[in-house]
Amino acid sequence: MSKAPNPPSISATAFDCPHCGAFTTQHWYKLHASQVGEKERVPSIPDAETRERISNAKDLEAKHKERLLLWVDKILAGLILLDRNQNGAYVYNDVGNLHLSECYNCKKIAVWVHGNLVFPGQRVGPVPNIDLPQELIADFEEARSIVGSSPRGAAALMRLVIQKLCAHLGEKGKNIDDDIASLISKGLNPLVQKALDVVRVIGNEAVHPGTIDFKDDRDTALRLFGLVNAIADQMITHPKSVQEMYNQLPPGKLAAIDARNEKATNGAKK
Repeated sequence: MSKAPNPPSISATAFDCPHCGAFTTQHWYKLHASQVGEKERVPSIPDAETRERISNAKDLEAKHKERLLLWVDKILAGLILLDRNQNGAYVYNDVGNLHLSECYNCKKIAVWVHGNLVFPGQRVGPVPNIDLPQELIADFEEARSIVGSSPRGAAALMRLVIQKLCAHLGEKGKNIDDDIASLISKGLNPLVQKALDVVRVIGNEAVHPGTIDFKDDRDTALRLFGLVNAIADQMITHPKSVQEMYNQLPPGKLAAIDARNEKATNGAKK
């Protein structure tokens, strides 16, 4: 028996989180504002180049670099962040009719104007696999937010996600058919490949990733959501889980396994 829905509400302290869907406590925040300084004049938003500079910086401590990269990744994913003011600047403005709620479960922020939830938008379909790269999760979530108003746009975004996912998995990321064939040779379940072919044949086979197919509909977009998660689960999450369990074996057992594998490799070379 499914639980009764608890939709987000500005008058509640617990509801179904618009980000993760969990029914849990929500912490509310009032907002205050300080004007952007004369030096900046406009808001400063990090981009992919900023992330690359931080990643390549040799004068940053590892922990500090990790925190900065996590911050940039969240910004690039379009998330709202709460950062404690460290410079002690005075705040002269209270912001009225604008509020934030923070989910106890996923720690993500929702934005409210008056009594209306404005971010994140209403999302349809399964949530993205958490092991997907942040850039792909952002595209996935954007597609979920527009399925109702533009299913063709959502399907186009998800085809682009599949293209990027193939590139993330070491493929060329240019021709989906070639990439999927290569992934099958590396262990991709043939059933996932069949699902890809079904979705492709439903629309125009000549459609390129990220472009609009006027035959696409809501069902096609939803199938693409499931397809991306299926590929990520098999090619990213499952290997990651196995590796984590393997790494937890006692050092002596790991050494014995390495010795066995080396012996088998040397025997095969003879």
